[in-house]
Amino acid sequence: MNPRAAEFWSNEISRFRRAIPVDGLWIDMNELSNFYNPIPLNALDDPPYRINNNGTRRPINIKTAAASAVHYGGVSEYDAHNLFGLLESRATNRALLRDTGRRPFVLSRSTFVGSGRYTAHWTGDNDATWDDLRYSINTMLSFGLFGVPMIGADICGFGKDTTEELCGRWIQLGAFYPFARDHSEQYTVRREPYLWASVAASARKSLGLRYRLLPYIYTLMHEAHTTGAPIARPLFFSYPEDVATYGVDRQFLLGRGVLVSPVLEQGATTVDAYFPAGRWFSLYDHSLAVDTRSSKRVTLPALADAPYVHVAGGSILPLQQSAMTTARARRTPFHLLVALAEDGTAAGELFLDDGESPEMGATKSEFSLVKFSCTTWSNGMIRLKSQVVHNSYAPSRKLVISKVVLMGLQSPEPPKKFTVYVNGAEVEENSVGGSRYHSRGGLGAAHVSGLSLVVGDEFELKVGMSY
Repeated sequence: MNPRAAEFWSNEISRFRRAIPVDGLWIDMNELSNFYNPIPLNALDDPPYRINNNGTRRPINIKTAAASAVHYGGVSEYDAHNLFGLLESRATNRALLRDTGRRPFVLSRSTFVGSGRYTAHWTGDNDATWDDLRYSINTMLSFGLFGVPMIGADICGFGKDTTEELCGRWIQLGAFYPFARDHSEQYTVRREPYLWASVAASARKSLGLRYRLLPYIYTLMHEAHTTGAPIARPLFFSYPEDVATYGVDRQFLLGRGVLVSPVLEQGATTVDAYFPAGRWFSLYDHSLAVDTRSSKRVTLPALADAPYVHVAGGSILPLQQSAMTTARARRTPFHLLVALAEDGTAAGELFLDDGESPEMGATKSEFSLVKFSCTTWSNGMIRLKSQVVHNSYAPSRKLVISKVVLMGLQSPEPPKKFTVYVNGAEVEENSVGGSRYHSRGGLGAAHVSGLSLVVGDEFELKVGMSY
């Protein structure tokens, strides 16, 4: 709370970075903790109530500074204790910004409402138990609503020994945490994904899908930055009119368009999933999973190596290819996944910047924001348009969309002919690399590949199909 303390901290970080030029800082044990129980000096140090800490009713003066200690400005520790992590995160964020000139990455264990402006957060010392696997979802959703969108739990659990099955299921869920990492206590069994063939398979499939979804997730980060909407959100956030969503805490949405339904019980062979009204498509094979005018609960057979991930009808997801680093993945061609609603429409957007400018999306930064819309005409032709809302990020003029997948087409039968137009000009099918069609779940999906639609330029793509 003392301005001189923040200045001292900033100078220490600068000195440290001259020796080890780190990109970000992880600040831990900042509740604040000192592993010492202070001797009560007055009534503040021994209040007549206890808190349910670790499942037991303990005094508040446990392994921390005395509640009667006085901070700068005459503020008691009793009043300021829960602000320590927030204030340290703010000081650390500002110190890194001053030292690097780049957008800081800070990870803090202790947080308070509003900490998300300065830091990411993980849920602390969880255990390798099926209960903690389940609890990680409602904890993540709560923190998103508290204004901390970059949130996740230690995958496979921090304390206690994990198992092959638990770690595999946790990888499948954790790949879709906004902040995803595998981390464990020093003296527990090893839990690197490659130690078990089944866990490695889950990691490849789930983390590989996360990499493909990064353009969509990064766009959600921009939305969180500008509007406060969480990245991972409860179903009721996007479907508030559906009262049955209010108690759903075993599934979650990434934005409005992606629904994640993981396996959360040992030995489970099914997943009980709730679907709000509308169309929901599998992100794996583009099949129609649910199409209903009212909400529906469905029992699905559990997948061995992944959670269920569904796309809401009416969504357009920008995807990229997986690569060893995010920088390399950014240079791969983009795909657009168009999930048509029942009325034949869909919409989405893509935000791009350099990932390092201090103010993401601010006017002084270089960024691009592109909106996509899709409509289906009465003759069955589908029109996909882009609108460049802002474009000062130069690489957007070099990045291309090479493929468009249209899901939810009315005919389950493949068309006899595709007709493709780009900006009004008909394109020979051989020129665009060909088109293919498949049908699963009663509706069709068309893949138009070989395109070269520049992300930073407005375009119109029309696809007609003759049967």
